[in-house]
Amino acid sequence: MNICIIGTGYVGLVTGVGLAELGNRVVCVDIDRDKIDKLKRGVVPFYEKGLDELVKKNLKEKRIFFTTHLEEGINDSRIIFIAVGTPSREDGEADLSQVIQVAEDLARLMQGYKIIVVKSTVPVGTFQLIRKIFTSEKKEGVDFDIVSNPEFLREGDAVYDFFNPTRIIIGIEKGREKVADELIQLFRPLNAPIIKTSIINAQMIKYASNVFLASRVSFINEIANICERVGADVNEIAKGMSFDKRLGEGYLQAGIGFGGPCLIKDLKALIKMAESYGYEAEHLKSILNKNEHQISHIVLKVKKIVGEVLYGKIIGVLGLTFKPGTNDVRSSLALRIIDLLKREGANIRAYDPCGIEEAKMCISDIDFCTDPYEVATGADAILILTGWEEFKKIDFLRLKKLLREPIIIDGVNLLDPEKIRSAGFVYRGVGR
Repeated sequence: MNICIIGTGYVGLVTGVGLAELGNRVVCVDIDRDKIDKLKRGVVPFYEKGLDELVKKNLKEKRIFFTTHLEEGINDSRIIFIAVGTPSREDGEADLSQVIQVAEDLARLMQGYKIIVVKSTVPVGTFQLIRKIFTSEKKEGVDFDIVSNPEFLREGDAVYDFFNPTRIIIGIEKGREKVADELIQLFRPLNAPIIKTSIINAQMIKYASNVFLASRVSFINEIANICERVGADVNEIAKGMSFDKRLGEGYLQAGIGFGGPCLIKDLKALIKMAESYGYEAEHLKSILNKNEHQISHIVLKVKKIVGEVLYGKIIGVLGLTFKPGTNDVRSSLALRIIDLLKREGANIRAYDPCGIEEAKMCISDIDFCTDPYEVATGADAILILTGWEEFKKIDFLRLKKLLREPIIIDGVNLLDPEKIRSAGFVYRGVGR
């Protein structure tokens, strides 16, 4: 099947390469010429486990192609995926400018029938807008169908998630049920449950899923803060909860809160969408407020153990990306915590296995280091903000000799408290 993917970010590129690996001919389109030039050479412009190999393989086997020319991508493609960004505006509403631009360009360039599949996360009402653009701009006699197919890829595990989806959601317009058959045929090799529903339901499934995950993180952080006061260990609490099949174990890791390009963005967008329909989503607002509180809680934890006055103190930070397994620092809470510490007058030395170059574009006036030992040299404390496995393998006796004070504040509960304390450190986790 001939397919076009518009947008080569995490979602677009993983989807495009995944569909090519399934045997389809895929053309990926992006306006970023530098990115496209790199992809033509088999160079992936971001870190995602297993993606480099798949890009090189499918380039070699001539199943995937990259271009900056939209017309080249859509001419021979029957199915067109829109996978461009929908970042948050200042008020939290989703910015649809890229989706609108793509819709206008498609309506102008399409020569025949196309199935337009929207992977971008967009609020209810967007599909009516897209249909209005197509209806007003498209050439006479050129028909189309619009489908919602939300993505559920986790950065760091996106390739695995593409080939092992928990479910595939296909949202279709009333009376156009037959168009879903082509999407079902496309995704059938993945052997996942396929749910056919309305476009609005498909959109809400995506938002509700992400917001529910965010709520679990805020919930376990609230429990963690109570655990600190009563003397319980939140890790043991979460473990005990996970055996209940109604609850499961996902997203019950206490720490600095939820960040990244999706959960915060989608939570804010759902709140704004609810308000636009006359409903105040107070519970959703409390999830967001709790996340903000957790960031401040981590800073207070640093001040409590290092000293109320952080001016002139050297804080070593391990971890800059919003999660391990990616170089993505978008909406990284680690960077926000660093900024708060800087405002208190602290000097920051930081290291991350993958995200240093990306972090340099977002934050300044900190010392970026080549390894954890350089971070620790002369520092008053170490603060762990991303749970990279590499940090578990640190030589802590060596680290202790380099620190000015043997203090580790584990913001993601990565380490074994007993092991670290037995090595002579003052250790503080979250809810432990």
